[in-house]
Amino acid sequence: MEIYCPKCEWEPPASARWSCSCGHSWNTFDTQGQCPECGKVWRETQCLQCKKWSPHHDWYHDYPPIDLEEITEETAVEEGA
Repeated sequence: MEIYCPKCEWEPPASARWSCSCGHSWNTFDTQGQCPECGKVWRETQCLQCKKWSPHHDWYHDYPPIDLEEITEETAVEEGA
């Protein structure tokens, strides 16, 4: 799977960590942008290299396009329960 910043093409290592507003720290690409602690779905991800924000799904360069309107926090939490 190819994952890299759509702005600067930085490839996050497995050790990279993002922080949720709940305080939890994890690799956002392990869960496709959903915090494993509180269930919040991050639709945008900030690059740890260039500091720019991009839609989370734009980081996945070998996935087919998705309809963001179909993804909701409630749906993601229910599916993960």
